[in-house]
Amino acid sequence: MLSGKTLPGPDSALALLNARRLPARLNTTEVAVLLGIQEHDIKALMSGGMLKPLGKPAANSPKYFAAVDILQHSTDRDWLSRATREIGKHWSIRNGRKKALNGERENPSREELHT
Repeated sequence: MLSGKTLPGPDSALALLNARRLPARLNTTEVAVLLGIQEHDIKALMSGGMLKPLGKPAANSPKYFAAVDILQHSTDRDWLSRATREIGKHWSIRNGRKKALNGERENPSREELHT
């Protein structure tokens, strides 16, 4: 339905949400629209084991997901809550690594702030 790796516009996202029948395989853009998350968060959910792509795709190949699984996840409050925590944890770790590489401290002391 949605082609390419770009984020969908409002018209294409609305077309997906209003579709009478979804395709059996969904790409990462379509999954993000149906779950209400950003496309870059799909990788975080995959690495956390919360989303599993169909088949065994190579690391650099497009990932497809079963529509039935995604629809089931989209109506499961507990799964959505765990997914939200997993996304937050993923970005917290990534941002922490970035700060560590830059030599920054998360909570500088008062003396460090005033020197």
